[in-house]
Amino acid sequence: MRRIYDFGRKPAKRNYTVADLKALKGTGKKLSMSNPANATELQACIDAGIDLLVVWDSQLDECRRIAPHHFMGIGSTWMQFGTTDEILSHAVDLMGRGGDMYYTLRSYEVMERLAKEGIPVQSHIGLIPTYAHWAGKLRAYGRTADEAMQIYRTLKRMEDVGVFAVEAECIAEEVLDAINDKTSIVTFSLGSGNAGDAVFSFVADVCGEDSEEAKPPRHAHAFGNLEPLKKQLYDARVAALSEFHNEVRANNFPYPQNNISMHPNEKEKFLEMLDKAS
Repeated sequence: MRRIYDFGRKPAKRNYTVADLKALKGTGKKLSMSNPANATELQACIDAGIDLLVVWDSQLDECRRIAPHHFMGIGSTWMQFGTTDEILSHAVDLMGRGGDMYYTLRSYEVMERLAKEGIPVQSHIGLIPTYAHWAGKLRAYGRTADEAMQIYRTLKRMEDVGVFAVEAECIAEEVLDAINDKTSIVTFSLGSGNAGDAVFSFVADVCGEDSEEAKPPRHAHAFGNLEPLKKQLYDARVAALSEFHNEVRANNFPYPQNNISMHPNEKEKFLEMLDKAS
């Protein structure tokens, strides 16, 4: 555990720092990374030993309270803000509240502006769902030599503007393997093989929470099977609520044991007082 000051200049501890992640390159050590969507999932990630966390900005305060020492990335979506100043203000606010890196999909100029302010900037290469229109569909990247070189050039351009880390999504494994040691950028592999510095997967994918109809992507390997349990939990919840509803309609609930009663002999005194008062 590293003793640091966080970006809000508060004494803190972290399981990993920016320096630690950069030092991982070339060591062969892989870290796990996931994205808890709520407090229950966050606690599960902690108890499971997950190394790195990614959370939404609205979660940050609660997540930092529950997981005060975990490296935690936050950021903004492509459409969340219109101007560079708005993005910078958002980044400064979140980093000051305990964030450890800031994710943005915006231009190289935005990335450079944030990096020049000392913010560890994370971006995205390969499959970027937000930009699916440009590709015409969701697909893999780097399967041709020309496209692989474009990925490399993009990575180096990001490096030039000060980007610290990238999510490398659905890139041919050979490509990430070949370029990972040619950049100082820390890579988080999502569906890009085992060549990244950390391997990222969604909590829902890891736990097997999607139904067969959802058709999870190829890289979404389920280590668990929570979907049947979720349905069982839902059915049990509906059954309990239905029984509650029926008992209320039948004028049975609340039951005597759930009610509060007056002390002995107090009811009679009260009714007598009430009669006099009315």
